[in-house]
Amino acid sequence: MLLFLKSISRTVHHYHEEEKVYKKNNNFNQEGACISLTVWTKSLVFSCKGFTVIGSDGSLVYRVDNYTGRPDQIILMDGSGNPIFTLCRRKKLGIMDNYWLVYEGEVGKIGTNSSKKPIFSARKNIRIMKTKPSVLAYVYGTGVSEKGHVYTIEGSYVHRSCKILDESRRVVSEIKKKEALTGGVSFGLEVFDLIVNPGIDSRFAMAIVLLLDQMFS
Repeated sequence: MLLFLKSISRTVHHYHEEEKVYKKNNNFNQEGACISLTVWTKSLVFSCKGFTVIGSDGSLVYRVDNYTGRPDQIILMDGSGNPIFTLCRRKKLGIMDNYWLVYEGEVGKIGTNSSKKPIFSARKNIRIMKTKPSVLAYVYGTGVSEKGHVYTIEGSYVHRSCKILDESRRVVSEIKKKEALTGGVSFGLEVFDLIVNPGIDSRFAMAIVLLLDQMFS
């Protein structure tokens, strides 16, 4: 399956050279072209559930191998297995408990590593009255304050059709269904595209994918 993903990734001509557009020491897309990553909702590790993310050059960009049923913590790693972010569910009572904190690197259980502060957080939109367009979640800046979100996620993760918008409502990243390159090929919901626009961190965009999967799968 990995060879198959690499093959279809290399054929994406509109979004290419993603590794070359990263600024040194971070993964910000600085050039005019978008980055297209192929996301597969499977782990390459036997008996593990997770995610495998392939770049347009066929390289393994990100991976998640500790994904088992709605865990309290998820670790996003680079292709070599180095931890990038730890996503932690914040425990709250009632229906407002779908709130996540994201830390840089790998951290222990919440409450056992008080020295680390979250770099951003996200909350599922649980309003009973539906909004138009459909708002899935809000992303907040540093700390744990829920005042003033910096990103809004709209669309439908279940149908793999989402947009991440900044405060000026500019689309910074999108989740799209993987289009078949040849007739008769269907990727379903297990394989989809993550489009990262210039000026946004692809690591951040992938972390949002993991959060949405926890909130809506």
